[in-house]
Amino acid sequence: MSDDQALTGPGTQTRRTLLTGVGAVGAAVVLAACGSDDGDGGSGSGAPTSGGPAVPSTGDAGGGDRQGAQSLATTADIPVGGGKVLATQGVVITQPVAGQFKGFSPICTHQNCPVTNVDGGTINCTCHNSKFSIEDGSVKAGPATKPLPPRDIKVTGDQISLA
Repeated sequence: MSDDQALTGPGTQTRRTLLTGVGAVGAAVVLAACGSDDGDGGSGSGAPTSGGPAVPSTGDAGGGDRQGAQSLATTADIPVGGGKVLATQGVVITQPVAGQFKGFSPICTHQNCPVTNVDGGTINCTCHNSKFSIEDGSVKAGPATKPLPPRDIKVTGDQISLA
């Protein structure tokens, strides 16, 4: 009888079935090893966690609009006449004049490179040296020919979030 042939009767298995089961158990062990080394599920508290999603520190405890309430930065984080690139959040926030905050896409309109910094009153893409206005996203220096698209942001107290 070959290894691929199934035996009949209760409690009998082929070698292939047995190896498949062993492989599944091995995969589970490897995945479990991908957890945190500190034994607390990554919470830093020493106690195991449920592994559920993290609750942001901003927003209301009653389960309101957490996406819109999640702060990206504080007003103090954004310098007057400058700004900050928050690439992972998908926004560049600028403060052209004191108390006026603007949001723009962090992707250059020339060849879709991410913009890298805000300096000298412009949002700068170092891929090909395009520069955009911190006031309205318009092109100040090419090769880009289209302005950065605006992003809606809101300021609540000293917290800046996506609108």
